[in-house]
Amino acid sequence: MRTPLPTAGGDWLSLKARMGDYAGDDVKWRDGKTAVYVFNAGPDVEQVQKEAYALFMSENGLGPMAFPSLKRMEAEVVGFGLSLLHAPDDAAGTVTAGGTDSITMAMKAARDYARKGKGVTGPLNIVLPWSAHPAFDKAAAMMEIEVRRTPLKDLLADPAAIDAAADGSTIMIVGSAPCFPYGLIDPIAALSELALKRDLWLHVDSCVGGYIAPFVKLNGGDVAAFDFELPGVRSMSADLHKYGYCAKGASTVFFRTAALQAFMMFDLNDWPGGRMITPTLAGTRPGGAISAAWAVMNFLGVEGYRAKQALVTGARERIEAGVRALGFEVLGAPQLGIVAFSHPAAKVGALWAKLRERGWFTSTTSQPPGLHLMLSPFHAEVIDAYLTDLAWALEQALSHAKSGAAPAPAEVRYS
Repeated sequence: MRTPLPTAGGDWLSLKARMGDYAGDDVKWRDGKTAVYVFNAGPDVEQVQKEAYALFMSENGLGPMAFPSLKRMEAEVVGFGLSLLHAPDDAAGTVTAGGTDSITMAMKAARDYARKGKGVTGPLNIVLPWSAHPAFDKAAAMMEIEVRRTPLKDLLADPAAIDAAADGSTIMIVGSAPCFPYGLIDPIAALSELALKRDLWLHVDSCVGGYIAPFVKLNGGDVAAFDFELPGVRSMSADLHKYGYCAKGASTVFFRTAALQAFMMFDLNDWPGGRMITPTLAGTRPGGAISAAWAVMNFLGVEGYRAKQALVTGARERIEAGVRALGFEVLGAPQLGIVAFSHPAAKVGALWAKLRERGWFTSTTSQPPGLHLMLSPFHAEVIDAYLTDLAWALEQALSHAKSGAAPAPAEVRYS
């Protein structure tokens, strides 16, 4: 639908009021009733995000010579991530616009490495568990790469199935730490052994876990090795705007060596405008996303992140205990900030719709059908309210099931 641009501009106060009206039906995430899309680490972190973003909102990461400040901040942010994820001295990385961007650039590097570094010809493929993120499929569609999804074993990637599906044209195998649907960490150590044995590029998708798992381990959590500590891991993705609590959109993609990262880069000199080098799909790169990431990470530091992540895992443990008491089954053994759970009798759509009536906005899983929460530090303050409303929603859903009422559909997500 076409919308004509106003002939005369409006005053900012009126426009601001209209924007507030537009947001009237948005989820009230600051109240803690949203467990997807937004990572609420509290008003102090939100203030740092906003002010740091505004300081560099007009600067462009495309021009490091013009804005050496952004280059320096990006290098430090990348260095923080490489350090947390046990990367070797020659490792490298970059800040991207989000997890899909990070995954796409890792796949681009793996593809070019296969073509130019190993001389692989003909059709290419990637092999990944059924639970891996659809961003791999999106990147594969752009690059015309075949996707081979393999069955899970106890909701986790099955290294034997991945081994069987991989061949000489496989440019990448994938493990998640954790996967989004269940919040479970795949057996990355076994995948690392497979990658070394068959000279396969192993990418660990830690978009969700990259900036929480290291601190859960520091807090005493029994988190198995999942990062560059394992020698078969060649690349990783980790989202700053998830459990790094940075402003959107900001993620990181890392490579075991700078030589591998070089296959990611775009470099063109054959046009009238001079040499163009970009590390990601985007040309212009918002300076605010880089500056906000730098500010938040320095604001929190190791101690701040440990405290925030302890709130997240504590909230998850309370949720697990509470839903089990209501007759739900927790899917797998989550260790980080995601928990999914199903009920033997209640329909997920009905549960979701009833919780929505009370203001809760969360995700669902389809196989098996279940409710899905991606928790933030602020959720520690609203667990009792959620469990109370979940008990009510369960009673309502079971009553509706007996009466034959149709459940409401769950949300379709666009990314």
